[in-house]
Amino acid sequence: MFSRKRFAPSSVSAHMREKQQRYETLVHALHGDLYRYAVWLVKDTAVAEDLVQETFLRAWKSLDSLLDDKAAKAWLITILRRENARRFERKQFDLVDMEDIPLADENLHTDEQRLQHREIRRHMAALEEEYREPLMLQLIFGYSGDEIAELLQLNKNTVMTRLFRARNQIKDAIEAQSTNRGRKNG
Repeated sequence: MFSRKRFAPSSVSAHMREKQQRYETLVHALHGDLYRYAVWLVKDTAVAEDLVQETFLRAWKSLDSLLDDKAAKAWLITILRRENARRFERKQFDLVDMEDIPLADENLHTDEQRLQHREIRRHMAALEEEYREPLMLQLIFGYSGDEIAELLQLNKNTVMTRLFRARNQIKDAIEAQSTNRGRKNG
């Protein structure tokens, strides 16, 4: 009647071990980066954890479609962004203030550096998403303008303009804040 391809049990288990090892390597290498990006994207650590978990679940299901391991980070970010979009199709979650979220360097040397980092994060969080997302991709992942354009499905010139405007908005906000402090103090 129906015939099935039969694989030798040893070749199936070898393939599964190889896939499992490849998957674990991806998770260990990229989990932290994906989590940081997810936190910046959704501003909620619990939602970010769920997004990263769903991202890796989808990655496991379609791991065989990843042909170039060098493209793994971009592939996973694309999956994460799509998972985030699906989240809005299903349910709207509450968001939290970025200042309540501990990020990146907890080993800062001085209180002044901690304050500066907090202020920069606050200014970055205040950016409109169209400016914040490309900036985060550049700062967190070190992506080039071309790579960001491909990930966000935008023209490279649009990405470069948004990066330029994002940096200028942050610079202007910091300068305005410094000027206001100077007036209050003396």
